[in-house]
Amino acid sequence: MSRLQPAKGKLLLKGARCVDPQAGLDVLADILITDGSIAAVDTAIDAPDAEILEVGGRVVVPGPVDLHVHLREPGQEYKETIESGTRAAAHGGWTGVGVMANTHPVVDDGAQVRSVLNKADATGLVRVYVYGALTRGLRGEQLAEMADMVAAGAVGFSDDGHGIQNPLMMRRALQYALVFDKVVLAHAEDEKLADGGVVNEGLVSTRLGLPGQPALAEELAVRRDIALARLTGARLHICHVSTAGAVAAIREAKAAGDVAVTAEATPHHLFLNEDALDVRYNTNLKMAPPLRSEADRVAVLEAFLDGTIDALASDHAPHAPQEKELEFELAQFGTVGLETALPLVLGELVAAERLSWSDFVQRVAVAPRRILGLEPVSLAAGSVADLTVFDPAAKTKVTKDWLVGKSKNSAFLGWGVRGLATEVIVGGQRVLKEGCVVV
Repeated sequence: MSRLQPAKGKLLLKGARCVDPQAGLDVLADILITDGSIAAVDTAIDAPDAEILEVGGRVVVPGPVDLHVHLREPGQEYKETIESGTRAAAHGGWTGVGVMANTHPVVDDGAQVRSVLNKADATGLVRVYVYGALTRGLRGEQLAEMADMVAAGAVGFSDDGHGIQNPLMMRRALQYALVFDKVVLAHAEDEKLADGGVVNEGLVSTRLGLPGQPALAEELAVRRDIALARLTGARLHICHVSTAGAVAAIREAKAAGDVAVTAEATPHHLFLNEDALDVRYNTNLKMAPPLRSEADRVAVLEAFLDGTIDALASDHAPHAPQEKELEFELAQFGTVGLETALPLVLGELVAAERLSWSDFVQRVAVAPRRILGLEPVSLAAGSVADLTVFDPAAKTKVTKDWLVGKSKNSAFLGWGVRGLATEVIVGGQRVLKEGCVVV
């Protein structure tokens, strides 16, 4: 039996600040949920037979979806499982996650897609959307069983963790994805040019004596993939944009209007730069793509604020301590992010009035579903009741004890964050109550 069956009965959220640009809402109202769907959004709803949740002016938004997550199951459950990862997602305020295919075994056929979906159905606390691999084994040599995976429920395709190096193979992958109207999520990196770099190429890499990866390794791959998407007519999504040159390429493509391209940014590329790295060699700051220059960070942030970058994504990449507590060059790439992504944006951008609540909803709830071709979720009668309640004033310090996911390799340990999820509702079910994940 699915853990996320639509909840039976009625739940009434009282006194909420409802924000939803799709419905033109930014008002104080009540929300009545009946049998897993929104029945009404109005002032002073009277439902004596409903469970009452006093929201008290906190902000309610359509449920956010994280486009880019690694849950490690199957094969590396010591880092994260579907259950532990979706617990972290609920704690962070997400109602859904898109999971990458680079597991062991790789999700490159219909049986593997069904296996992940079945496990998510049994143990997941939020909705799980599965991406299939573009190529078998993520090797970039032969197309994966894309038709089989679509039939099994895959919502898109990605070889994330690797860029497809052969342009002809990438063209074929885009053409095949177009047949099914599925998005291709691209890890844009020219591996020859990256040449094994573990940090951004520049003064910091020189000072620390670490091999550097030039920004051009990303920028050339982004321009190539945009050109191939234009050629094929396929839908292309650029993962974890990190450089000013990549931003420029995406901006130009969108201005031209002749290619279907979208993009995401991660909190670590929005709020950190290479100067965070010092002689402590903090491996939680080792990620792919690496932290870039301040000029790159500013360009990515400005693109996120003006909508050139469509969506926020965590690129949640959990690793066990023994995989991070190594020499910098040997440590695994990645940082966990499901629990910190939304409060970082709320605290650093929304509270600072650099991003409106309406635009926040666009980046975390509206755009991700549009990119994946999912049904919209809105604060309107008839919509599925996937929504999140945020307390803009709630603060915490990011510590290992506060993180509920299995791995604790956060780039933001020690940071103060503001704007915490207090309630997460999925299909009418409360999976986060008063800031605590429902067991």
